[in-house]
Amino acid sequence: MRPVTLARVLRICALLSAVLFAVVLLALRLGAVPFSLGDLGQNLWWLASGHPERLSTDFRLIMVDIRLPRILLGIFVGAALSVAGASFQALLRNPLADPYVLGVSNGAALGVLVALLVAPALPLMTPLAAFLGATATISIVYMLGRRQGQLDSSTLLLAGIISASFLSAIIMFLMTTLASRDLRGIAFWLMGDLSTALPRGLLWILVVGFLSATGAIYTTASDLNLLLAGEREAMHLGVDVTRVKLVVYISASVLTGLAVAVSGAIGYVGLLVPHLMRMLFGSDYRLLIPTSALGGAIAVVLADTLARTVVAPIELPVGAMTAMAGAPFFIYLLRRRLA
Repeated sequence: MRPVTLARVLRICALLSAVLFAVVLLALRLGAVPFSLGDLGQNLWWLASGHPERLSTDFRLIMVDIRLPRILLGIFVGAALSVAGASFQALLRNPLADPYVLGVSNGAALGVLVALLVAPALPLMTPLAAFLGATATISIVYMLGRRQGQLDSSTLLLAGIISASFLSAIIMFLMTTLASRDLRGIAFWLMGDLSTALPRGLLWILVVGFLSATGAIYTTASDLNLLLAGEREAMHLGVDVTRVKLVVYISASVLTGLAVAVSGAIGYVGLLVPHLMRMLFGSDYRLLIPTSALGGAIAVVLADTLARTVVAPIELPVGAMTAMAGAPFFIYLLRRRLA
């Protein structure tokens, strides 16, 4: 295995950033109303050079007001879910762990359902209620996952699975009380949706939250490499296991809560992207965390582009696209490991 150096990390991240840039251009060009490469390049140049008055009306409406915010949201959601998935896989020492394994998505969905029943007309109520529901679930699972005053990985996993099952039962019960219009909306949200327009202030909150949580996880990257060998071995090597587990749990949960609050539950991204990055670049978390963030962004933007264009002008849920692509890939990974 090649050693992880700063130069190698920057080189690989630059490569993935170039791929992400190409995917963003593709996503901007494709849709119910496609644009030629010439028109796209010219209008983007005017926008970047500080001459927005030269933009055509169609370009401003479709690209600047609709597609670009959606793409930026997809980048954030994909990066957050992938980093959270890689972190939970190390924390729980379980290759099948994903951002939703501890019931965060179910808590967010329950928050949305309660908001629809109590105050459906309030602006931004859906993302706020989703984040509060996810936060409450994170807190409950944390308290249930403690054993003898410390966070125990096995107990935490069991607490998350039980909490997710219990919340799912409550969600099924409450969904029977919704009107047909709200029922369709919550079902679409549960499968992942990036079409919700968010104010610029909220986008900045997401960016700050992502950078803070990911930065906190990255400070534990070397410790996570040792933690994979076992908690006792990591302690003998000088790792403060309690601190690392607490930092990773809180930061990964915050990333998951923020992503689910604005997009719903987009499956398979947090499970498969970290595995793909391990196959391509190795399992060192000093490299895995940034590559997972970029890989997740690429995956979600591609999935959202397909969701917008496959049966245009009808839009499919983003989660449906990631599931259709992710399930066969997961079977391939499973067969490859068993071979």
